[in-house]
Amino acid sequence: MHNPMPEIASRVYNHSFKLDPIVRSLLDTDVYKLLMLQTIWKERADVPVTFSLINRTHSVRVADEVSEQELREQLDHARSITLSKKEHIWLAGNTFYGRERLFREDFLTWLSTYQLPEYDLRVENGQYVIDFVGNWCDITLWEIPILSIVSELRSRAALRDVGRFELDVLYARAKSKLWEKVLRLNSLPNLAIADFGTRRRHSFLWQRWCIAALKEGLNDKFIGTSNVLMAMDLDLEAIGTNAHELPMVEAALANNDQELLISPYKVLERWQRTYSDNLLIALPDTYGTTTFLKNAPAWVANWSGFRIDSKDPIEGGEELINWWLERGEDPKEKLLIFSDGLTVDTIEEVYHRFNQRVRLSFGWGTHLTNDFRDCAPVKNEQLKAISLVCKVTQAQGKPTVKLSDNYDKATGPQDIIEHYRSIFGQDNMQRQDVIV
Repeated sequence: MHNPMPEIASRVYNHSFKLDPIVRSLLDTDVYKLLMLQTIWKERADVPVTFSLINRTHSVRVADEVSEQELREQLDHARSITLSKKEHIWLAGNTFYGRERLFREDFLTWLSTYQLPEYDLRVENGQYVIDFVGNWCDITLWEIPILSIVSELRSRAALRDVGRFELDVLYARAKSKLWEKVLRLNSLPNLAIADFGTRRRHSFLWQRWCIAALKEGLNDKFIGTSNVLMAMDLDLEAIGTNAHELPMVEAALANNDQELLISPYKVLERWQRTYSDNLLIALPDTYGTTTFLKNAPAWVANWSGFRIDSKDPIEGGEELINWWLERGEDPKEKLLIFSDGLTVDTIEEVYHRFNQRVRLSFGWGTHLTNDFRDCAPVKNEQLKAISLVCKVTQAQGKPTVKLSDNYDKATGPQDIIEHYRSIFGQDNMQRQDVIV
């Protein structure tokens, strides 16, 4: 069989990287960003926001590892990219979730001339502080490129002085490690799994290799990738729904505490004005899953499913199954998507707990596309993935907050966090280590 992948070790060893772009297309992003952007463009386009890069792995000083000049070059290159004619045609004509013309033509016309806007970059205490400021519809697409750029620049820096044969061994071990994971996953008969690994990938080429490996090794059990460009190039389904930024901005726009309490459901009302069926997947943990379910309007139970992010997956799955049962819904007709820091062990545990009780799907991220632990012949700490995020931090001049089911994932000014906790409560929230 023809191998569609370039030989990664050779590419790494033989290239100086000075002109090797990390982001090669506006579609080198997660599809949920485009789905959210369409609703933002339609209903909230001119809300002024700030997105900020946040390194939750405080022990790693990214600015000491990654050259500022290289970072600026990559960011500036990303700003130069526009949608190609081929990409426009594919977005307009492709079927997403069984629906044709998911993206409106007037939205795609706007997107066809879009370019990523300016950024503000400085260094503080060994960390890059990068802010993106402007109207929401202009800023939101920076999230995935900034994360994948910083992640790959860390990988490049880690391997810059590594010899050719050591690189060969490194990638051979990483490939073998991934294939062992594929073999384990392939033993699960009803598995449905997708690649969610763009944001913290080791590199563009490595993510592409991982996707191709899953496609061959898992066949129909591999249902697609969140990466729009790779879905297009590898003839896969683009998989994704929505994320925390929607309720975070909606909450910041609330005029009083009552509006704040119901703001997560206002987001869902807007979402279902644009999307339907398998795109009706709620993300309940922005201000705590238990509170979200307790206050949810009756119509939320009619949605297709939920994505469990920051909650313990077993606990979260059982809570949602019970919630559906209490409302007369059949969990076997509902979809649960698990996506937070998944390892093969976690996937197997969750699968065996919930298989045939609900429709199950897994979004496999960092431990798919950036797991080089114990692969380097010589120990290399820089190859470890870190918990890097890009979050909306202000909307309409007010700080945004995410509480999360995991205390240690809360973001925002501490006094505002405490006010949100007084409104939403803290039911069933707990502390868990934030690894990725």
